[in-house]
Amino acid sequence: MTDMADKPAAAAPARPGRLRAAWRSDFLYSFRRSPIAVVSFCVVVVLVLAALLAPLIAPHDPFDPGTLKLMNGFTPPMTPNAFTGDSFWLGTDDQGRDVFSTILYGMRISLFVGFSAVLLAMLIGVTLGLLSGYVGGWLETLIMRIADVQLTFPAILVAMLIFGIAKGITPPEYRDQMAIWVLILAIGLSDWVQFARVVRGATLVEQSREYVQAARLIGRSGPAIMLRHILPNVLNPVLVIATISLALAIIAEATLSFLGVGAPPTKPSLGTLIRIGQEYMFSGEWWILLFPAGTLLALALSINLLGDWLRDALNPRLR
Repeated sequence: MTDMADKPAAAAPARPGRLRAAWRSDFLYSFRRSPIAVVSFCVVVVLVLAALLAPLIAPHDPFDPGTLKLMNGFTPPMTPNAFTGDSFWLGTDDQGRDVFSTILYGMRISLFVGFSAVLLAMLIGVTLGLLSGYVGGWLETLIMRIADVQLTFPAILVAMLIFGIAKGITPPEYRDQMAIWVLILAIGLSDWVQFARVVRGATLVEQSREYVQAARLIGRSGPAIMLRHILPNVLNPVLVIATISLALAIIAEATLSFLGVGAPPTKPSLGTLIRIGQEYMFSGEWWILLFPAGTLLALALSINLLGDWLRDALNPRLR
């Protein structure tokens, strides 16, 4: 009889690595199966990297007056200038600034304002949503009635009102320096309502679950329950709203800058570039408007499509 102890033990099956397990997850499988999500993600990554690496990619610094040549003004794309002989990929604007360089630097401002405004709106909305859903009572009534009143006005009008008030109380000598931060404050304060309403609804559902009741029985404080137990379970819809709100915040910034109440002319965003370009749309200098507008459209549309896919991917009813 063969001794069983002499046989080598069967090797345990190797566990897949974390990267392979993540690659095989339902989330990434849904991403790979969605061509729109893949293309949108690639477009967003390329545009964001181009904005972040603008000092290395841009052939010129549009914010340095010493490098500008007014004789290069209104140079068509890929056409040598009649006076200086300089050629630019996407042409130049009225001040002789390279349109390609201004788009890269303008995207930096638009993305910075969009990300910062969404973070501010998410911080305010999630905090107020958790408090109104968990505490309830008069606090919930007050927060939700303020949200209802704000929803009766278009977000862009609320942002313009907040921007005008904040800029009015800012000393005149600091207005250009504080314009970007005032813009972030205006957009952030006009976009917190969606976060608050969604988080409040999710909190009302989560606080009746067994794990929240158990946390109360062992003596957990209210802030600890909200931060450690309820908040992690309401983040999925928050991430979806944040992604979609990013596209809306970028469009809101472009709208305010287009109307002349956004980014200062010394540091133009995509909206400022579009406002400058539309002044020359009917005079033949079409490139000054077309390329910044196309960049804004590609950026906002890609982020919005990515947010739509993320909403479907994180929805358990669609799995």
